[in-house]
Amino acid sequence: MGLPEPGTYLDPQRNGLRMNDLLDGLIGHLFYSLGRRVQKADHHDLYLALSYAIRDRLMTRYLAGLEAIDAHPRRIVAYLSAEFLIGPQLGNNLLMLGMQRQAAEALRPFGINDIEEILDVEEEPGLGNGGLGRLAACFLESLASLEIPATGYGIRYEFGIFDQLIRDGWQVEITDKWLKGGWPWEIAQPEKACVVGFGGHTESYRDRNGAYRVRWIPAEHTMGVPHDVPVLGYRVNTCNRLRLWRAEACESFDFQTFNSGDYYGAVDMKVGSETLSKVLYPSDGTAKGRQLRLKQQHFFVSCSLQDMIRSLDARGIPIEEFPAHWAVQLNDTHPSIAVAEMMRLLLDDKHLEWDAAWAITTACLSYTNHTLLPEALEKWGLDLFGSLLPRHLELIFEINRRFLQQVRLKYPGNDAVLQRLSIIDEASGKAVRMAHLATVGSHHVNGVAALHSALVKQDLFPEFAALWPEKFTNVTNGVTPRRWVALANPSLHALLCETIGADWLAQPQSLRHLEAFQRDGAFLARWAQCKRTAKQRLAGYIQRELELAVDPDSLFDVQVKRIHEYKRQHLNALQVIAQYLRIKNGLADGMAPRTVI
Repeated sequence: MGLPEPGTYLDPQRNGLRMNDLLDGLIGHLFYSLGRRVQKADHHDLYLALSYAIRDRLMTRYLAGLEAIDAHPRRIVAYLSAEFLIGPQLGNNLLMLGMQRQAAEALRPFGINDIEEILDVEEEPGLGNGGLGRLAACFLESLASLEIPATGYGIRYEFGIFDQLIRDGWQVEITDKWLKGGWPWEIAQPEKACVVGFGGHTESYRDRNGAYRVRWIPAEHTMGVPHDVPVLGYRVNTCNRLRLWRAEACESFDFQTFNSGDYYGAVDMKVGSETLSKVLYPSDGTAKGRQLRLKQQHFFVSCSLQDMIRSLDARGIPIEEFPAHWAVQLNDTHPSIAVAEMMRLLLDDKHLEWDAAWAITTACLSYTNHTLLPEALEKWGLDLFGSLLPRHLELIFEINRRFLQQVRLKYPGNDAVLQRLSIIDEASGKAVRMAHLATVGSHHVNGVAALHSALVKQDLFPEFAALWPEKFTNVTNGVTPRRWVALANPSLHALLCETIGADWLAQPQSLRHLEAFQRDGAFLARWAQCKRTAKQRLAGYIQRELELAVDPDSLFDVQVKRIHEYKRQHLNALQVIAQYLRIKNGLADGMAPRTVI
C-alpha cells in the first residue's frame, strides 16, 4: 500500500461534520488519547476529548493548506507580536466549523445538557494582556477567514501575565498556571527548533573571495522549539497557524557538575534558557528584568526569521526572493529588533552585500505603532544592548550612519533634526530607539486609528513623514464579529441573523443593512431586550461568584484589565469618586443609576 495522495485524509471519524462522526471522534479520543473509560469521564476529560476531535478537523484543513502553498507558492503574512490574546479555542473553533449544534448533541449521551458546562472548563490562554494582543489574534482570524495565508509568530509563555486578586483595595498578582491541565490546541515541532545566540563578541575576516566579513561568536545559546496552534477561518477551508516558540537549553544537564555534588549548578543552563519563555512582560524595574525582556524579544524574532528563511531554502527559493514570499508585520516595537536581525542573517549567514540585504529587509518589513507616548516607546541602553547583542549594535550603528546621510541631504546643517531622527538617542544616557529603528527599516508605518495615524505623522514623527510621506498610512483597529458577537452575545447574533441574514458573519459590511431599521420600533425593542439579556447574564455571574445582587437596568460601567496607575483605569477610578461625591452632596439629579464593575 502506497502513501495517500495529498489532501486525501478523509477518515469520517476525524473529518466528518455530522453529530455521529463527532461523537465517534470524541469517544475515540477519550479511550485512545486520554486512557479514560467512557462511563468515568468527567468534565475535563470531555473538554479534552472534544477539543482533540475538533483539532482533527482543523489539521485536515491545515495540512491541505501547506500542500496548496507548496504546489502554488503565495506570499505569506508573518505577524510578529509579543502577545496573542487568542481567548478560549473550543467554542471559537466550533463556531468556525459550524458545529456548535452537533457538539451539543454529541455531549448529551454523557449527561451534559448545556455545552457551556464543557466550554467553561477551558483556561484562558496566557499568551497576551490587552488590546495589542487581541488585535494580533483578530488579525489572524480575519486573515484565515479571508483565505490569506498567514503565520503568527510569538512566544509560548508558560505562565500568563498573572492572575489578579483584589485584597483590601490593592491588586495582588498570583501565578497564572494556564497550562496546568494540558492544552490540546498545540502541536510541538521539536525537529524544527532554531538556535539563538546572546552575548559574546564579533570578529572580522576575509572570505574566500577576499571580501570583508564579520562573524558573531555568542557566549551562550538557547534553542527555540515551535508549538503550532491552528487558526481556522469562518466557514472556509483555510486554516493558518500561530507558531509559538518555547525556550529550551541546548544542553540541559551537566553530568560532571551533578556528580561533583552541585545539583543546582547542573541544571543552570536549563533554568537560564527556559526563563525566556516563562512569563509575559517580566518586570523591567531591575537591570535583570530589562535584560530578560530584550532577550525575549530577540529570541522570538530570531527564531521566526530563521524559520521563514528555512522555508525558502527547503523549497529551493533564492534568498533574494524573500519579499515575494513573506510580508513581515511588526506589531509595535517589541519585534523591531527584526530590522537588525534580518540584516545579520542576510549579511553574515547568506553573505549578501549591504545594499542587497537592505533592499530585502525594507521590502519585507512593516511596522504598526501603538502609542504616541514617548515614555512608552522602547529604548535600550547601549551598555545592555551591546553586551547582549554586540553584532546587532554594530549593524544599527551602520544603519544609522547611512540613514543620517540621507537626513543631512534633506535638512542640511540642521543638527537638531539629526538628533531627533537618529536611531541612537544621545541625550539621555545613550540608547537605541526601537521605534526609530522600525520606522527606518520598514516600507510602511501605520497607526491603529485615523486620528492616531495622523498624530503619528504630525506630532510623533513629523520629520520622518516629511522624509518619506509614502511610508505612513492608517489601518484602523477592529475586532472580529465572529467571537465578539456570535460567540459572546448569542441573543444579538440571533436577532441579526433573522433581520439581515446569516451571511453577515462572513460579510460584515452587510451590517449596513441595519440602517433601514433604525426607526423600526419592533426591532429596537428586541435590540434593547438583547442588551438586557446580556446584562442579566453578567448579573447572574456576579451573583454566583460574589453573592452580590446588581440591577441589570442600571448602566453597567465595566473595565476588565490589569490595573495600571498611568492608564485609563486611574481616570476611571477618579470618575467613580467624583460621581460618589456628587451623590453625597445631593447633586445626583439626572444621573442614570450606574453599576461600576
